[in-house]
Amino acid sequence: MAYVTRRVSDLSGVEGAESDFATLTVRRYPGLEKPAQFDVTPDEIKGLKDNDTIVIVEVKRPGSNDTEMVHMLRDDFDALAPKDNMAELLGQARGTRGRRPGSRVNGG
Repeated sequence: MAYVTRRVSDLSGVEGAESDFATLTVRRYPGLEKPAQFDVTPDEIKGLKDNDTIVIVEVKRPGSNDTEMVHMLRDDFDALAPKDNMAELLGQARGTRGRRPGSRVNGG
């Protein structure tokens, strides 16, 4: 007796070898309470592309150790900066691992 395992796309039902499939993880979708994963073929997701009008920010509120991820339109994010200078402010901001640009240790 033998067991036969088939891999099938969750989107289209197309069958294929294990090595033919990618994993698509959905982290946020209206009504989705936890991340969900699909087995998909590369052809099914070849049209996926990044959207440069979306900004993803992480917010840590006062008194909390938890962070939340917020996805927002770039225009809405840019509006948070006075004088329409968000690109300039981002260039001056400290990175997530280190000091603000231009800062010096021990005055040197």
